[in-house]
Amino acid sequence: MESVGNIILYFIVAIAIIVFSVLTVTTRKILRSATYLLFVLFATAIIYFQMDYQFLGAVQIAVYAGGILVLFVFAIMLTQQPGKNAEALATHRRWLGLTAALAGVAVTGYGLFSYAEFAGKSLLGSVDVNMEKIGQFLLSTDKYGYLLPFEAISVLLLACIIGGVVIARRR
Repeated sequence: MESVGNIILYFIVAIAIIVFSVLTVTTRKILRSATYLLFVLFATAIIYFQMDYQFLGAVQIAVYAGGILVLFVFAIMLTQQPGKNAEALATHRRWLGLTAALAGVAVTGYGLFSYAEFAGKSLLGSVDVNMEKIGQFLLSTDKYGYLLPFEAISVLLLACIIGGVVIARRR
């Protein structure tokens, strides 16, 4: 009975992610778009919690929903009038966007439906991958460790904060 509840919760959250993602990119008010993005990020965290990845869910909320989105809102507030409507897209850009979206759906669908063929296989052969090994690779400083991307992101975020302060001081 518990698995039926998890499946129902998954579909509710998946539908919420789809709806709020579409609203994020189609609304003409930029602050409303940021709010919809916040809902998408929280729903993604719910999926992480449902899969028992509490650390990833907490990071999703703290870093993305808490940090990055606040940075977006500050940038919006500092650079333009938040209540102003965005201009409508030209017709040729709308078709280009629709074509790119359909191509993305096709690639994602192919990846989802062909996953069963590749389950358990990788470029290195059959590899047992679990969360502990992924965490060790992400946080290791050994050869092929992924410490450098995290450091680069922290420097990028620091530069964004400093840039926001400089822009705020000019006004």
